[in-house]
Amino acid sequence: MGKKKKLGLVPKLIIGIILGILIGSFCPEIVCRIVVTASGLFSTFLKFVIPMMILAYVTMGIADLSQGAGKLLAITAGLSYGSTLIAGSCAFLVAITLFPSFMDASALEQIAATAGNSVASLFSISVTPILDTLAAVLLAFILGLSLSAMKGKEIGDTLYNAIKDFSTIIDKVLHVAIVPLLPLYICGTFVDMTHSGKTFVILGILWKVFLVVIAMHLLYLVFAFVVAGGISHKNPVTLLKNQIPGYTTALGTQSSAATIPVNLQCAEADGISQEIRNFVVPLCANIHMAGSMITITSCATAVCLMNDLPISLATVVPFIATLGIAMVASPGAPGGSIMTALPFLYMVFGPEAGDVNGPICAIMVALYITQDSFGTACNVSGDNAIGVIVDTINRKLSKA
Repeated sequence: MGKKKKLGLVPKLIIGIILGILIGSFCPEIVCRIVVTASGLFSTFLKFVIPMMILAYVTMGIADLSQGAGKLLAITAGLSYGSTLIAGSCAFLVAITLFPSFMDASALEQIAATAGNSVASLFSISVTPILDTLAAVLLAFILGLSLSAMKGKEIGDTLYNAIKDFSTIIDKVLHVAIVPLLPLYICGTFVDMTHSGKTFVILGILWKVFLVVIAMHLLYLVFAFVVAGGISHKNPVTLLKNQIPGYTTALGTQSSAATIPVNLQCAEADGISQEIRNFVVPLCANIHMAGSMITITSCATAVCLMNDLPISLATVVPFIATLGIAMVASPGAPGGSIMTALPFLYMVFGPEAGDVNGPICAIMVALYITQDSFGTACNVSGDNAIGVIVDTINRKLSKA
């Protein structure tokens, strides 16, 4: 007898999305609340594990770099920030050209009405992570760079071995608990979005804006992988095909951090060495925000056009440059990027319209959340394009 063929992760995620939409559309509210509660409990567990995942993987990734750890860290951060700036600036130029013909002033009230809708959990458990994500990234930098420079010279291997064992434990947690339960998390997200009507109301009004934003995400990914393929002499089509599981996972979870385990598998399929993928993938999940920046810039432009607020490249570029730093470590939960961006929206909307508690910012959040999953999928997919480039640079440094 042949082996029973196991259902792959991508089909499971698609099933989770379809079930979420069906439950949200047709089941009574109590069923929706049960699913959202289960998804919320998993989300709490995930938020607790993510900082430890970042600490384990990024520390080991940097510590295992035989030489040039600081240089590779600077290159990765530079590529991530540069990519985020370029993506946001290009998105603004496209949006300001195409969006004026899509706008309808009557859309505002309908969108604002959905801003506060959400399915309530039956109960929730509050668990504070032992570190927040930014602290985990900084601690990983300190430990990783120090171990890379001092291991076997000024210090022994005790700490290195301890972190290696810790990394193996986290690996086990990911494969046994987190990856198998991701479809449940995705199902809960879509139950909430469908039952509360947020998605379909906004889509019905601004579907042209939505389609343009998704097209920009996909064009950015094609550009990123063509550049990565050109530098590494790898086939960009193969690289894009390898990324499908990571893209689909991010589409459902709306969380770059939650997608790290699957994205590591995609990086392995791309032929990125273990030391580079363990360092670049968790790091870029927290610092590379090209997709989110495309969505935020496009939504901000749409909101300005709907409200006759002035907007230009001169106001958008400082906003993008600020947000590229402010959004670091914001992608742990759905909508994390827009929540981080709220205090800076005044840079585009002005002090009065940019009031974080005002109606215009509420519309901005509602618009963004509708497209958040596609921005997140673009973020994490772009991470592996950066990984391919950094891996190529590392190979050249090793030969030098």
